[in-house]
Amino acid sequence: MDRELEGRRVLVAGATGAIGGALAGELADRGALLAVAGRDRTALETVAARCGNAPAERFDAYALDVLAGLPSWAAGRLGALDAVVCAVGAVAFGDAAQTPDAVAEHLMTVNALAPMALLRGALPVLAARGTVAALTGVVAEHPQPSMADYSASKAALAAWLTAVRKEQHRGGHDAVRVLEVSLPHLDTGFAGRAVRGAPGPLPPGADLGAAVRLVADALADGAERIAAGRDGRPVREHPAHRPRRSVARSQASGSREPGSRDTARDPAPPVSRGGPPAAAPPRTASSRAACSG
Repeated sequence: MDRELEGRRVLVAGATGAIGGALAGELADRGALLAVAGRDRTALETVAARCGNAPAERFDAYALDVLAGLPSWAAGRLGALDAVVCAVGAVAFGDAAQTPDAVAEHLMTVNALAPMALLRGALPVLAARGTVAALTGVVAEHPQPSMADYSASKAALAAWLTAVRKEQHRGGHDAVRVLEVSLPHLDTGFAGRAVRGAPGPLPPGADLGAAVRLVADALADGAERIAAGRDGRPVREHPAHRPRRSVARSQASGSREPGSRDTARDPAPPVSRGGPPAAAPPRTASSRAACSG
């Protein structure tokens, strides 16, 4: 087992979803010290136990102020914080003309505003050269019919991550790294937990274990994006102008590591789309059932 993340302090929000829970376990197996947060209390207890009795906190994705405070909470429990990963998400299906405003609000809140609040709160808390990461999905770049609002919410988050990455690049050597995780359809049952509608025929979902291993590798080696390669399989993309670096350790030299250009892509096993679900029903201002991955 790769131990490059040994001792790194990581908050995984959305840890009660399929992807977030699997990723938390993978990071713990690689020696990271975890704090976990999620919506489902029972699942959260299970994930925390799986990760060495990690500190755990329950939250609602509509409570943006609570999300913004989670990184400070995690840093307090772990002593400091090296990375924050957001794996919160919800999906809905149906043509835009028939999608209720409440559903559109739900998707934009859970898939965009909640991750933004969490990661915005992380930026001033993270240790030098820390990492923020979030799951977007292939629909952010390739919007799909009958998924207009879902696609728009993921595209909004992807745009925000890109802008924040550019801001951080101005900060020099100790800037926070911004990692976007854009995965294809995974075999997690995510579509079956849609807040509205049902999908049409879907291709076989890719392997969840391969996906979370790829994300853990990206956290360890300084990648800034996971996206589909030329053959459709997800790969890690590294910045051209800086050496690869890890939340575990930095490169001793400022010289560029061979192959670490913007378009450099390391082959990886096929994997999947989306982020873990927020299974709570859509709601308006008067209906705030708990929600998050």
